[in-house]
Amino acid sequence: MIMGPLARALDDRLRLSPITRRALAKIFPDHWSFMLGEIALYSFIALILTGVYLTFFFDASSADRVYQGSYAPLDGATTSAAYASTVRLSWDVRAGLLIRQTHHWAALAFVAAIVLHLSRIFFTGAFRKPRELNWLIGVTMLALALANGFTGYSMPDDLLSGLGLRIITSVVESIPLVGTWLAALALGGEFPSDEMIPRMFITHVLLVPAILVALVSLHLGILVRQKHSQFPGPGRTEHNVVGSRFWPGYTLRTLALFAWVLAVLFALGGLVQINPVWLYGPFAPAESSSPAQPDWYVAWGDGALRLFPPWEFRIGGYLVPAPFFPGVVLGGLSFVALYLWPFIERWCTRDRRPHQLLDRPRNHPVRVGIGVGALTFYVVLVVAAGDDILARLLRVPVYDLLALFRVLVLVLPIVTGVLAFLIARALRRGEAASLGELTRADLRRGARPAPRRPTGEDEPEVPVRHRPGERIELWPHGEVWRWRYRNEAGQLTLTNNRAVTSQEEAVETARLAYPGVDRVVVPGPPPPPARALRVALRRWGRATAAGSLLVAALLGRRRERRRRRDGDDEPPPAEQADATPGGADPT
Repeated sequence: MIMGPLARALDDRLRLSPITRRALAKIFPDHWSFMLGEIALYSFIALILTGVYLTFFFDASSADRVYQGSYAPLDGATTSAAYASTVRLSWDVRAGLLIRQTHHWAALAFVAAIVLHLSRIFFTGAFRKPRELNWLIGVTMLALALANGFTGYSMPDDLLSGLGLRIITSVVESIPLVGTWLAALALGGEFPSDEMIPRMFITHVLLVPAILVALVSLHLGILVRQKHSQFPGPGRTEHNVVGSRFWPGYTLRTLALFAWVLAVLFALGGLVQINPVWLYGPFAPAESSSPAQPDWYVAWGDGALRLFPPWEFRIGGYLVPAPFFPGVVLGGLSFVALYLWPFIERWCTRDRRPHQLLDRPRNHPVRVGIGVGALTFYVVLVVAAGDDILARLLRVPVYDLLALFRVLVLVLPIVTGVLAFLIARALRRGEAASLGELTRADLRRGARPAPRRPTGEDEPEVPVRHRPGERIELWPHGEVWRWRYRNEAGQLTLTNNRAVTSQEEAVETARLAYPGVDRVVVPGPPPPPARALRVALRRWGRATAAGSLLVAALLGRRRERRRRRDGDDEPPPAEQADATPGGADPT
């Protein structure tokens, strides 16, 4: 009753109905992997909702406070205001511990979803033209998520987070020439300073979230403008999107996912304990806790610091400390490689065409090998960050584990990368549809050098075992090439309505649209459809005209016979007068 007139009034003034109809008609692919980005978005929304609640009770100050609350071991102890407010929020504020732990779990899920989303984009080639800008935005959001997670982890001023903050400060100070200045600028003085918690608070709740909101909005705007990428399949080309409309199918699905993400995060916050700062105690510069591990998304840096040898040297009289290479160089090179990867691959492959269809990972074994090797490298670093815990559980000396991890971090990425490369090439060359169907023959075929294809105009017709009777036909049409898909068993022929500039591009486009159909022939152009239609219409017209004339003649002859029969049955006029009752004159 009220919303209808209000919506019409707004539309009369803002003219939003065309934009709304266009937005509601947008098509989204149905593949499950596209939901990874939405999980990151909904985790970010959960972070904002829970973070607003926490700011009402958190005191971002390093000043001394006497804790007085429900946690008896700390009652009456003098701590920083940040630590005292965190313990009070956990023990004395209604739903405070639930919201605080949900906030922490949402941060972990946010970073994990970004990493999985970037991995999906990397292995499927979704970073290629015209989506390089969105890739750069995604990598920037990953860096900001890591920074914001670390500042939020350090704000409670407990002993564990204070130790991590001291480590990252030492890493920044290891930068030659400018390291000490950067650390002092970020912390407001030497560590620990009275300004570091207020500055981390402003960075955590204002600066980084504002940049993230702007980047998320830009990311979604570019996505709407460029349309969504999709996996190859029947009917899917570089110029369309096949899937569900935004309203109502996709809207209901994404709202259900939002509800599930919130339900899982709040269930973790209420049932699974995380970061119990009251057990760690307040931070003191002269104390440290062991074992001490950060959250998983920065544990790779801790693992690199533990594994890298203590090498130090001087350049021009300036000392380059040991934390510089594992802490600064490794992280810097990692993000530089992520930023430059789309341009490196384009330079290596010389592929400058825009792509709407995604790659199957098996079609790019080199990319798969590099990606798997890099992920293995960082997984080993994350596990190495807990070498002291593993040594206690396995009851072995920690230095033996340290030596083992130093070997694994160099050898295991190469082994897994080469193995992934061979498996991807075996899947591409063989007939196995999935990883579980690979045979030894397929693996041996993948390990052999790639055979050279014939350079003739006609490619050999190789029958396909799993898809008999299907083939791709292509032919030159002036200066361009056209192709069509033909299924002889189903008597189906589909002709592509867009021309390409070369035979190789036509073959690649056809194989992307119809994966698995490797039989390609060049039969020549098909007969023009207009001439065949004209001949068919002419034949049907003649047959219809002849039939119409025959039916008209039969109907006319039947009508004439009926008229004659009706005329013979009528009596003469005299007999009609005699038959009149009473002899009356019929006139």
